[in-house]
Amino acid sequence: MNMQWVGASMMLLIPVLFFIGALTNERRANWRLASAISLLGLFLSVFLGIAVYFEWVNLSISGQWVGVSKMSLVMLGLVCFIAFVNIRYSSAYMAGNIDEEKRYLRWLMVTLGSVVTVIISNHMLLLMVAWIAISLSLHRLLVFFPNRQRAVLASHKKFIFARVAEACLLGAILILYYEHGTWFISDIYQNVSLSASLTTPDQFAAMLLALAALVKCAQLPLHGWLIQVVEAPTPVSALLHAGIINLGGYLLIIFAPLIVLSDMAQWILLVVGGITTVLAALVMMTRTSVKVRLAWSTMSQMGLMLVECALGLFELALLHLVAHSCYKAYAFLNAGSEVESSMKRRLSRPIAPSVKEWWFAGIVSVAMVVSLIWVADLSGPYSPWLLFAIALTLLIAERRGRLTSSSAIGMVGLGVVLLVVYSLQKNGASFIVPSMETSVGWIGDLWIGFLLIMFMVGYLLLRYHSEHIWMRKVRRAFYAGFYLDEWVTRLNLRIYPTKLPVRFKPKKLQVPKEELFQ
Repeated sequence: MNMQWVGASMMLLIPVLFFIGALTNERRANWRLASAISLLGLFLSVFLGIAVYFEWVNLSISGQWVGVSKMSLVMLGLVCFIAFVNIRYSSAYMAGNIDEEKRYLRWLMVTLGSVVTVIISNHMLLLMVAWIAISLSLHRLLVFFPNRQRAVLASHKKFIFARVAEACLLGAILILYYEHGTWFISDIYQNVSLSASLTTPDQFAAMLLALAALVKCAQLPLHGWLIQVVEAPTPVSALLHAGIINLGGYLLIIFAPLIVLSDMAQWILLVVGGITTVLAALVMMTRTSVKVRLAWSTMSQMGLMLVECALGLFELALLHLVAHSCYKAYAFLNAGSEVESSMKRRLSRPIAPSVKEWWFAGIVSVAMVVSLIWVADLSGPYSPWLLFAIALTLLIAERRGRLTSSSAIGMVGLGVVLLVVYSLQKNGASFIVPSMETSVGWIGDLWIGFLLIMFMVGYLLLRYHSEHIWMRKVRRAFYAGFYLDEWVTRLNLRIYPTKLPVRFKPKKLQVPKEELFQ
């Protein structure tokens, strides 16, 4: 038997097992079986990765519904790993109520099976069906506590935006089928890769894919639901932020040749994603709730990932996707401990860096990054390296933090290590997903560089000058998210209203008058 079909069958087995696991919860929640399925999926993805490395499995997936590729194997291993951690955490989180456990695990397994189906799909219709299934099953988890008004309102908004994203994706799929005469993603990838420009239908398809990714990643101004669904169970928030919301970036990576040849799609991603990256990161600084801060952080990270795709840095987007998934899974599942550490940071007053320290940190950071670019003879775009220089500047200048204090030499050494590790990881990811030259060129790179400088200015003002009278109004606007969500919520409820649950009001205790004087 052809080893390619064996690999495809093994990959197809993983979502089938997840769906079977969802059907085995009629009597009780079978957490052990769910954990075993996720572990088996992780084992199969590692095994297939080894088989691909030793060329036991051919990566040619043309004409197959399920495809084995380096990208799909990395994503499959990531999803199965996050699923295993999430299931183990959920088994303790949901313990105590048999009916709720069964309902929760059923929809969790359906959601995970649908995510895996999206990852292994090489047929656009299968991708579309699984994409819709993710949204519908996740909706049942987001309204797991139906009496919470904020959760119901957030899921209602998310339900509407999900339909918008699905309409954009379906439109792109139909256009691509009409233009190329095939439903297979690999065939379209090869056809577009061989061309120097896109036809008009392909341009519209690329634009619709970009819009679908923006909506899926909760970019401004369609972001409010992501902030408010933190009232869902903690493992659901971890699953959403660590795996599902990243699918917008995954969609752009698998259709990379379309994106890099479409000016319209690239500029939509650069403008919306770039502005969301900066504003969400600054808004996060004004919030106090741990989960809300993590939600704003996710928005910013997703915007940055979409910007990386627009700049043609798909290997960096993949690295960003994997790192963000692991970090957010840990952060949400560890949110209880984060509350205590957050309180300690607020109670301890940091030592503000002096002007000399800022100059020293900036000069050293820029020198390290420029030296690496010169020695390694790296080509553009250079805005990601500017972001790394800003991060190193903050790391070195703010070394005397709220809870710890480090020497300048130690922080510079740490910066060198981080720079080397980042470069190695970026080059390693390029063996899985190569970067591509985009048509926006230096203009798009300059736009993102300008936004990053504005972020640095906003960070310094909010962090060290927030007590000024003129900054209080600015901070209040950032805290409110510029009231964008309020406007979108009113518009949603006007177009498609919903009935929110009535809050429980305890009955007044009636005490006879004669007992009041006893």
